Amino acid sequence: MQKLRQNPILILLIVNLAIGLTTFRSYGLSWDEPLFYDYANALPYAYSPSEWFSGNFNLENAFGSSSADHANRGPAYILIARPIVSLIETLGSDNASAWHLVNFLTFQLGVFLFHRFASKWMSGTSALAASALFAWQPLLWGHAFINPKDIPFLVFFIGSICFGFEMVDELVRKDPKGFPSSRTLWKPLRPTLLAAFFLGIATSIRVLGPLAAMLTGLYGLSQLNKIKLGELIKRFAMYAVLTLLIAFIAWPYLWTNPLQKFVEVFGFMSDNPTQLTVLFNGEQYKADELPRRYLPTLLGYTLTEPVWLLFFLGLAVGFWKSNNKQRFTLALILLWFLIPAAYVILRKPPMYDGFRHFLFILPPVFIFSGFAFEKLAELIKNNWAGLISVAAILMFGIIPSIQLHPYQYAYYNSFIGRTDGAFRTYETEYWLTCYREAVVRLNKEAGAGTQLFVRREPYIAAYYASPEITIRDFRSEAKDMQPGDFYLVNTRSNEDLKFLRDQPAFIQVARQGADFCFIKQAP
Repeated sequence: MQKLRQNPILILLIVNLAIGLTTFRSYGLSWDEPLFYDYANALPYAYSPSEWFSGNFNLENAFGSSSADHANRGPAYILIARPIVSLIETLGSDNASAWHLVNFLTFQLGVFLFHRFASKWMSGTSALAASALFAWQPLLWGHAFINPKDIPFLVFFIGSICFGFEMVDELVRKDPKGFPSSRTLWKPLRPTLLAAFFLGIATSIRVLGPLAAMLTGLYGLSQLNKIKLGELIKRFAMYAVLTLLIAFIAWPYLWTNPLQKFVEVFGFMSDNPTQLTVLFNGEQYKADELPRRYLPTLLGYTLTEPVWLLFFLGLAVGFWKSNNKQRFTLALILLWFLIPAAYVILRKPPMYDGFRHFLFILPPVFIFSGFAFEKLAELIKNNWAGLISVAAILMFGIIPSIQLHPYQYAYYNSFIGRTDGAFRTYETEYWLTCYREAVVRLNKEAGAGTQLFVRREPYIAAYYASPEITIRDFRSEAKDMQPGDFYLVNTRSNEDLKFLRDQPAFIQVARQGADFCFIKQAP
């Protein structure tokens, strides 16, 4: 109990883990997962000495069956996570659920790191409230299970910033002679090693990782009145070398020509070419032709109602109560949000699947919300009244998360009329995770010879289908559909309106009045 009192973030993590451990099997595979996990299964080939010296080593074998899509995507996270997934599978879990649990546990690491960083700027109580607001956003809670790409990048980016700033702070704490204040070398070097590790992994996952290094560098320069320039240069040189080494080791695609391949990936990811269409404000857009209001609109509609009010209040409070030195540091945290957001709005890169590629810009929003919680605590002297106020704010995320389970990531707030108000106007359940629920329900009705034609991504449905069901790809086999066969379609980009539109649903998956997918029977 003493440990919990000293570290209240543990209470939040225990609550989250208790919920996650009882619900992780409810989440269906998302569109991006199966091939990405196949990539994870192929990766050990790249690290096998017996293969290196076999005489016929071919690095392409390490990229799995989707090398065209995934070879240039850094695999650092799935490389780390795969052994844990394998362990969970030995305990009786299926592969998809095991990955979902590990993804969720990774997000909890992010919550812990968020709290650690936020506590640097505010009271522990306010940091805890901000951490709960962050962790219990339906958008993030849903992605935490089904997103093995953007959530890990969010987590490792937070770690890069957190330990990067701690690395600078450790230099500030050294005595005038330059010797570490600790008797061991580990303590002063620990933040550097951790900062390099998290940044190396983040850079392998997404090429935007070095933004964390830039912000850390600016923070270091802001402390030059307390740190010798030579010390700062030496520490950052160590930091850079370790980061590059970790990123290189964790990213086999770079091994043949590191610099050229990284520049190639940077250019590719900046353009992010795709043929996908996106439903936005009731119109279909190509992903590279979305209007500039796309990101601001989704930021306004997919976070809970109090978030932006708390952010702007916290922004004012944080800058008002700080001295010039602290204001500069807070400005750096704000740049964490502003630089990528400005890039999206001004450069208009292709966007799709909401703004999942930019989830990593959200932590500063909740850090500044923490200053608002701090101000709230000052205004409300009664502890119980303050606790009730925070609980009421958190309920804006908790209640819809329960209502939407396990599709929390499809959340829209009441400013657009909740998820049912966004339905047919904005993308909701765009990653097809509803296939799990639909197929599991069909399994109970299916007899021998049942055929299920799946409009797109049939491999997801096949994972959950019973042996009595034959999965067919509608796009290539629609001509073979016979009366009595079943048809599975999702509502992404209103695809369900293109075939058997007026046929009643045999199975319907919906939440909050929004339809996510249908199984219909051919007449």
